[in-house]
Amino acid sequence: MGAIFRFYRAANNLNQTQLGVLLGYDKTYVSLLETGRRQLTDIGSIERVCERLGLPPHVLGITTSADTDHRLVLQLGESTVRLAEIARQSGQATAAVAELWPFVARLEARVADGHAERALLHLLARARVGLGVALGNVLPEERLSTAAHWTAKSLEITRFIDDPRTASFALRMHGNELRKTGLHGAAVERLLQAAALAPDADARAAVLPLLARAAGALGNTALFDRVMKEADFTLGQVAPTSLFNPYSLHEVRLRGLVATGRSADAIRLADDVPRPATAVAPQWKVIEMITTAHVRLTAADIRGASTTLAAAVNEAVVQRLPHQLQRVARMAERRLPDIHATTQQALDQMKREMAA
Repeated sequence: MGAIFRFYRAANNLNQTQLGVLLGYDKTYVSLLETGRRQLTDIGSIERVCERLGLPPHVLGITTSADTDHRLVLQLGESTVRLAEIARQSGQATAAVAELWPFVARLEARVADGHAERALLHLLARARVGLGVALGNVLPEERLSTAAHWTAKSLEITRFIDDPRTASFALRMHGNELRKTGLHGAAVERLLQAAALAPDADARAAVLPLLARAAGALGNTALFDRVMKEADFTLGQVAPTSLFNPYSLHEVRLRGLVATGRSADAIRLADDVPRPATAVAPQWKVIEMITTAHVRLTAADIRGASTTLAAAVNEAVVQRLPHQLQRVARMAERRLPDIHATTQQALDQMKREMAA
């Protein structure tokens, strides 16, 4: 209680006399409480202090049924966020959205009620990121700003908590959602910040594929090459993940080479697909197929591109990935009319289902 009183006075620029007036105590008694020479032990007095200072009662040790429920939320919340991420990476992004949307709303209501402890804020930041990323999988391009909105809301929290790992994570995922909306310069800026804040090699490695992709989309050849070089070197230094692995980096390299005007290099590498060394998210396999088909089209391999895109469309429908269907539609519009028609039909059906 003494520490809380001192912090409250500092935050509100009060002296002990002014705090005493607020609490109904004289200055001497406030001083005794701050130094620990006196203790408040009766529940009524503690509740009055909480009411006057606007503190949740559990902060000063009074447990109510609401506080018990709050602790349960914290205990189960970590599992909720983790399971939603597993669902998304398993190709069930719609289920992840359905799980996270009400959970985020519940956490935000907790914060509004005064439960703003560090653990809850960490959980809310991760849940907002998870919701945004899952939405980024299931929304069409014209609605991807909604996904970026939710990842941006996580940054509101990281500004107030001193945790480089959480800040790097939030910036990393927000930067990737900005790239999807076409804000490539802003995406690169956020991802560079995420790399700079990464507290260890694993956290930095997680940024590299997304930063390379954003740099390629921006047309920044020098940055793309530098990041890919670091990624290649880092592969031998950290354990592979579902995002940072040779298979995913191969797709990032192909797309970046095409985007930076080096299609001939991409064509030479197109068939040299590494065998996945770890579990790869199903949506990454769809992304890789579409990128490979793009390279094949660049090399005038119409048959190979058509076969690859047909498989990608089927899988994108199963996983409900409208953004990837839109990539295929743009790619096939002029040179593969049959694929374009099939893709557009699947995309229109998916949008009708979303609207319903």
